[in-house]
Amino acid sequence: MRFVDEYRNGPDAQKFLHAIQELVTQPWTLMEICGGQTHTLIRSGIDKLLPPQVTLVHGPGCPVCVTPLEMIDRAIAIARRPEVIMTSFGDMLRVPGSSIDLLGVKAAGADVRMVYSPLDAVKLAQKHPDRQVVFFAVGFETTAPGNAMAVWQAQQLGLPNFSILCSHVLAPPAMEAILGSADSQVQGFLAAGHVCAVMGYWEYEPIAERYRTPIIVTGFEPLDLLHGIYMTLKALEEGRWGVENQYARAVTRAGNQPAQRLLSQVFQVVDRPWRGIGLIPNSGYRLRPEFAAFDAELRFDLGDIHVEESPLCIAGQIMQGLKKPLDCAAFGVLCTPERPLGAPMVSSEGTCAAYYQFARRVE
Repeated sequence: MRFVDEYRNGPDAQKFLHAIQELVTQPWTLMEICGGQTHTLIRSGIDKLLPPQVTLVHGPGCPVCVTPLEMIDRAIAIARRPEVIMTSFGDMLRVPGSSIDLLGVKAAGADVRMVYSPLDAVKLAQKHPDRQVVFFAVGFETTAPGNAMAVWQAQQLGLPNFSILCSHVLAPPAMEAILGSADSQVQGFLAAGHVCAVMGYWEYEPIAERYRTPIIVTGFEPLDLLHGIYMTLKALEEGRWGVENQYARAVTRAGNQPAQRLLSQVFQVVDRPWRGIGLIPNSGYRLRPEFAAFDAELRFDLGDIHVEESPLCIAGQIMQGLKKPLDCAAFGVLCTPERPLGAPMVSSEGTCAAYYQFARRVE
């Protein structure tokens, strides 16, 4: 496939692996922040081909995985209302709440629909003026502009029956929380290229300086990741820190400024709880007061929802890079894609799903 196969070239991958082997003189631990990158690393076997001194750990870069259990239960409570059409992306529908997922609610008779864009939900609201259409809006900065545009468009159209359940999270505060933890093992970061395509990478520069950590903006194909790993290791071996851009074909330092202006117009930054991790200050979005009419949490009286995670699930430790899925006693036994204990087993970007599909075959 043009523009893709060139980043999956086997001989070029071998050159990067040889260069990494020649470069490394001591142990290093790197973290990729994006679940899509995790899947490429595990599916391609890159984690097994690197020198033994290089350890890859996997960050909380799956927005579905870090959506709090309470938020999923709120979505389920809204979806059960007879006047509601609940919409979201496909993998969000399979993430377990405290007792059921959205697909289970759909099977019980609720009107739950998979959409490919939040603008599809806006069209549904136009088509069904007698129903309340709710879009379950999750994601990092990558999907946030589309959700912001849906809210902005609904306001322009004067749609009183459209709202979003907002659970957006932000990458830089999560990286800073990991680096600031006393238990952190991370010495270098592979930053998510699609987030930086929207936001640029200027936000990462003070983090790299504060923690004296190299942060490399990296793409998603095998050669992107090998190149990013090489750049990170080279900086570590040379005692350098700062931000470098491997993904220059898609990312600039400033990012997509029209998208950033739309985000600041529709959303405000707030503290957000992350599933399995806890509250991270200034790590999420919610709608600004002038768009509060489109906030599903305000529109529907949900009461207090407090739930407990399964004590068998170690997803929080996995997403902080402290453990890997194969360290979990429930992995592949009590926790499978068909009967998951946590979101990372069912999300299309979940670390546990990646290990279940690919890593088990070579262990």
